[in-house]
Amino acid sequence: MDAREIGQLGRELMGFLAEFDDCFGRSESREHVRTYVRGQLSDLPRKSIEPIALAAGTPPRTLQRFLESVRWDEQRMRDRSQRIVARDHAHPSAIGVVDESGYPKKGRHTAAVKRQWCGNTGKIDNCLVGVHLSYVAGDFQCLLDSDLYLPKDWADDPARRKAAYIPDEVVYRKKTDIALEEIHRALGNGIRVAAWTFDEWYGRDGEFLDGLSGLGQDYVGEVPSTFTGWLHEPHVLLRPRPQDMRKRGRKRRFPRLARKAPPACEVRNLLTYSRVFQKQKWRRFHIKDGERGPMVWEVKHARLYRKGRDGLPGPTHCLIVARNVLQPDEVKYFLSNMVPGSEGVSLEWLLWVAFSRWPIEHCFKQAKNELGMDHFEVRGWRSVHRHLYITQLSHLFCARVHQRHREKNDRDGVLDGRAGSSCGLRVDWSAGPTGFGATAEIPGGSGLDRLSPRPQSAGSEVSHEKHTPPIATIGHTSGSIEVLHAG
Repeated sequence: MDAREIGQLGRELMGFLAEFDDCFGRSESREHVRTYVRGQLSDLPRKSIEPIALAAGTPPRTLQRFLESVRWDEQRMRDRSQRIVARDHAHPSAIGVVDESGYPKKGRHTAAVKRQWCGNTGKIDNCLVGVHLSYVAGDFQCLLDSDLYLPKDWADDPARRKAAYIPDEVVYRKKTDIALEEIHRALGNGIRVAAWTFDEWYGRDGEFLDGLSGLGQDYVGEVPSTFTGWLHEPHVLLRPRPQDMRKRGRKRRFPRLARKAPPACEVRNLLTYSRVFQKQKWRRFHIKDGERGPMVWEVKHARLYRKGRDGLPGPTHCLIVARNVLQPDEVKYFLSNMVPGSEGVSLEWLLWVAFSRWPIEHCFKQAKNELGMDHFEVRGWRSVHRHLYITQLSHLFCARVHQRHREKNDRDGVLDGRAGSSCGLRVDWSAGPTGFGATAEIPGGSGLDRLSPRPQSAGSEVSHEKHTPPIATIGHTSGSIEVLHAG
């Protein structure tokens, strides 16, 4: 950026924030949010209320009251930012990411703080935990939503709730329920993604997976090695046989598994003992170039009928097993409700989505290190959420500026953020799936599995074809490695 472009950023920021003016009833509040955002975008070493206020010549207590008690609509601001993303950054191959982040805090008075797992410190720590959504469209990455996880002991303690100004309508919810609510809200605001991805904490919850399918959403998420299912659809009795109806005694429920049907098996045992996986050879894929060199994983895959809450097999899924070539003991299991060979879905596409979770970690790093996302010094429930939403706003502005200047410097395409800053590969968004080979049929069953059409939530009319991955593929293989992302 030259001096003239840098000088224009201030006017651009004011124009961006003007889109949110109707979220604030008074001009003073509009000026306070501008002060807060300018402080987060400044070079202050710490982006908490006091240094931001002092740098702007505003009494710290005034800015603190702006977060704590001044009336303005932070939820409208959050929804407006999502609509801006849907309006200006929609892409048919965008990926949605679900993840959580910890915010270490001292004391016990900040809303929802307790000793729990903190991903930020990598241990059990005194912290708050936020559930977040991220949106990734090539080199454009931003946070869509943030919500605090309220531990059950907080939810059941009226005194602590009152002291932290936790509204009565806020109750204990599982993190997966919080994530589903955020996804439902994002869809209502026009966000469309080709697929969602998440880690095994969310993938282990069958209700979460059912909720995503119920919203008409495709996903490729990590599941634990203890996740259970069948590689071949077990026989299910839908109704009693005539001889069963003549028997006395307790009536059996239907539908139910047939007596000779095999039990559901953990995916780690399926990998080790099933013929479907034993007959397959590991296929190598170059996932991306990381900071420590190329990341290459070996992959096997098969159809899987996951075990539902009623103990019966659910719809056909795809189970992908990925093993790190350099560290063979590192094995990941991914589950998708998309099946290679049906509706133009390929294994390469599913792998691309499966390994798309890292951008949200990049968003967290930027938001915390550069914008002070974890520097808040307020305690109230609403105050913390307001801080998180304003930080999302600041991050969205940075992401928009970053994308515009990358596109300016690279008119022929957008740098694929997966390949790292040193990668010279360009992605041509108009290329489509040309670089992919023929779609492979998935092992574990006969023929192709035809998935029924999925309902789509109302929103902006954005095409999101699953078979158009935003990556450049290479028309040849390097040795025995199939290249997904090259640098």
